Amino acid sequence: MSSIALAIAFLLLVTLCYVSVCVASPFGACRKCNGFGFAVITDRKGRPKRGKNCRRCKGRGKRIRVGRWLYNRAAHTYRQGTH
Repeated sequence: MSSIALAIAFLLLVTLCYVSVCVASPFGACRKCNGFGFAVITDRKGRPKRGKNCRRCKGRGKRIRVGRWLYNRAAHTYRQGTH
């Protein structure tokens, strides 16, 4: 096999794996708060303490994956066009 065919096969495999992750688990941990839903701050003694709610995930700790977001947009556009 040529190197181009091997690269295409590898990219296809990675894409299919990502699609399966998006189908099985459409939400991932928020990248800003690491899935906690709030900032972890330390008090004056250096002990960890709960901070403010995360603004990105609104305190939920989850975010929608990019692939699932794209699928939802495409499905919404398709539904709007078939009515």
